[in-house]
Amino acid sequence: MADHVVVTTPQGEVKGVRRPGSLAFYGIPFAEPPVGEDRFGAPVPRGPWQGVLDATKPGATPQRRPFGAVTAIPEPSFPGDDTLLVNVFTPDVSGSLPVFVWIHGGGYKAGSPSSPWYDGAAFNRDGIVTVSVSYRLGFDGFGSIPDAPTNRGLRDQIEALRWVQRTIAAYGGDPARVTIGGQSAGGGSVLALLSSPLARGLFHGAISESGALRSPSAEEVRWRADRLADLTGVSRDREGFATLTEDEILDATEALAVEMQQAAPPASVADAMRGMLLGGGLGGLPFVPHVDGDVLLSTDGPHVGVAGVPLLIGATAHEFAMAAPMFESMAATGQVRPALHEVLGDDAADYIAANAALPGGDAALVAQLMTLTSFRTFIPQTADARHDSPTWVYDFRFAGAGLAAHCAELPFVWDNLTADLVTASTGPNPPQALADAMHGAWVRMIGTGGAPWAPWDPARRTGMVFDVPSVEGEVFALESRIARR
Repeated sequence: MADHVVVTTPQGEVKGVRRPGSLAFYGIPFAEPPVGEDRFGAPVPRGPWQGVLDATKPGATPQRRPFGAVTAIPEPSFPGDDTLLVNVFTPDVSGSLPVFVWIHGGGYKAGSPSSPWYDGAAFNRDGIVTVSVSYRLGFDGFGSIPDAPTNRGLRDQIEALRWVQRTIAAYGGDPARVTIGGQSAGGGSVLALLSSPLARGLFHGAISESGALRSPSAEEVRWRADRLADLTGVSRDREGFATLTEDEILDATEALAVEMQQAAPPASVADAMRGMLLGGGLGGLPFVPHVDGDVLLSTDGPHVGVAGVPLLIGATAHEFAMAAPMFESMAATGQVRPALHEVLGDDAADYIAANAALPGGDAALVAQLMTLTSFRTFIPQTADARHDSPTWVYDFRFAGAGLAAHCAELPFVWDNLTADLVTASTGPNPPQALADAMHGAWVRMIGTGGAPWAPWDPARRTGMVFDVPSVEGEVFALESRIARR
């Protein structure tokens, strides 16, 4: 069997890799490189090329620096300017199969579409074409510039979806059966696309895993860009920012993040908790999707996903509980539990009891509150508000590594339990039965537009609890109460 395959597409010929059970095409451009005059512009659709495009290895990534020194997911960076790319994994270029378009996470400032965790082999095995997309990150993707388009990172995702509509049939996909999915910032992007008028009609189903989507105020959005201009000594316009190198912008963004974290410290532990309830978990990220009246009309749960598109949404049980060491000084004051009673009222006792076993004591109670306000309270709000739009809710509670932490569900969803770094999130010997259940549910959602359990009913409030075993039951009950505060 030949190691390579060449397909003819509307853009031109593309050479990919043949492997057991599927074909892989890496680094296919959907837009022109975002450099020069296009650096802070809307994405420009990529035109056709001459000859055969070599898509046998990953292309350049928008990520220049990883999210941190240690990340839960292997997220490789590849150099180069031509960064608006897709990877396509398909079982058969002659088919017309459902399509899963994946948007990676990384706090809207990092992450890689070419993570080996996002290899689509398992979905290909089950008859689904998989596409992973890149998008501009940080200030380049989401910083406010008066004479430049807003939310450029979301516009990149939308252009990638337009590419799918124009091109995916050449790779064996059906453009009338496209489901978008993502985790963390990718899950938040899915929710943003659900509410965006510019994305209407470009996809037919949606999956949001641990979606983080909270818009700063318009004043805050402007201040952050103004401050970046001050830190770098340029004018606050497209011409001024264009004089900066990527490293200069990244260095200034890190300095801005520190300033934001140190500004206006809360007067009390209770005030810090109130800030978590109001601000969610994106307060330390300078540049994120924001309401602009064009790409993004709202990030409030009651207004997300009103287009009737089926949605599967959920989170892990302990997303940020591993951040307990960050709150040890707060716990040392002895004020955590009194503050919880002050802020959560009658729900405080249930909240403390539900999280009493978390490692880290009172510091873990604060970290887990960030889990709720960043991800979990948003889920029942959104599900309740969707009314006639079918919604399925899940709660991932498997704690094989001690916590059901951020990213822990991904190896089960992608059925790649032997990939690098997996056991750090799943614990040793991750159960294949759980991967069969989760991956099978995602395959069902992508293929049919519905998950294999009852859709959300505000009166019953049940969903799927993914654990060993996985069972259908009540989910997000405490979060629903806290969300109403």
